[in-house]
Amino acid sequence: MKSVFYLLENAPYGSEKAFGALNAAAVSLAGMHVTLGLYGDGVYLILAGQESKKLGVPNLSDILYSYGELRVIVHEPSLVERGLFEEALIETAELVDEGDFLEEMESSDCVILF
Repeated sequence: MKSVFYLLENAPYGSEKAFGALNAAAVSLAGMHVTLGLYGDGVYLILAGQESKKLGVPNLSDILYSYGELRVIVHEPSLVERGLFEEALIETAELVDEGDFLEEMESSDCVILF
């Protein structure tokens, strides 16, 4: 397997799914081309200025900066549906439309849902 696409549809806090997706993606970076696709409530992961200390968990958007080689694509229609704008997002993510998002998933050797 040469490439893997991790699809995150859940909000970054309230469950372990986002943290698990980030860890799985980080481990996969050693030998594969890895893409993290944010869809639905998963797009909240790339909001800048998250305050997670009161929740007792790490700031997950900051973790993305640690994995510079991880490609993060964001389903732009999901952002629009939630009233999020590009100015409020961290700069390491790439906004893509519906067609490009699906093409990235289809071109990967494996898709893993979170």
